[in-house]
Amino acid sequence: MLFLGFCIGSDRYVLDMEQVEEILPYIGVRTLPGAPNGVVGLINCRGLPVPMIDLSLLALGRPSALVLSTRIVLIRYPTKDGENHLLALVAERATDMLKRDPSDFAPSGMEAGTPPYLGPVASDDRGLVQWVRAEALLSDDIRETLFRQVAMSS
Repeated sequence: MLFLGFCIGSDRYVLDMEQVEEILPYIGVRTLPGAPNGVVGLINCRGLPVPMIDLSLLALGRPSALVLSTRIVLIRYPTKDGENHLLALVAERATDMLKRDPSDFAPSGMEAGTPPYLGPVASDDRGLVQWVRAEALLSDDIRETLFRQVAMSS
């Protein structure tokens, strides 16, 4: 299985490449006043408004560093109605591809009280890497609000 590697702070994470639509350089964002924690706004992707989440802001309470390796990762975000919507994620140091078997990942033992998007962990010669479950990044309320605002913006 192929994963996109990135960092939140000094820690390493991966996303399943099956969910990734496209990886873009960081571009400007239209802010959404009153947006929930982690939501930085909307980007224009081929004429469509796409909500954007900053993974560092969501996890650490501080925005991602805007360096050359900071990327926007467009993912296909599944919704309860069975559709996929585009969701943009700001990710620091999103430059690695990792090939790992899903069975290489094991529960961290710290699941209780951690955000639902943090999945199992694996180790390699660089240390631990944690699987981010993109489908669990948004709560039901935030998902409904974001995609409703996107529909109203288009």
